[in-house]
Amino acid sequence: MCELFLIGGVRSVEIGSVMFGKYDDAGNLIPATRELVRLAIPRRVYTQSHIDYVTEVFEKVLQQREKTRGYRIIQEMKFLRHFTAHFEPV
Repeated sequence: MCELFLIGGVRSVEIGSVMFGKYDDAGNLIPATRELVRLAIPRRVYTQSHIDYVTEVFEKVLQQREKTRGYRIIQEMKFLRHFTAHFEPV
């Protein structure tokens, strides 16, 4: 998700452990059952060339998958953390 933005400026929303992950009593993350990415594309605004560009960015992300390591949360709110979480590269 972050790579989409860093490589091509494509904005997306994580719908998975960042949004729905919980912590157990020991403070360990219990991941969400699904890890999804949402792209909100208004149907009357974007052209086919916009969609083609997003496809090209996904291809670049896929090509660089071996170099991509992920991110960890370094700061979060107790509630609605997906809106205000701060991340750093792993």
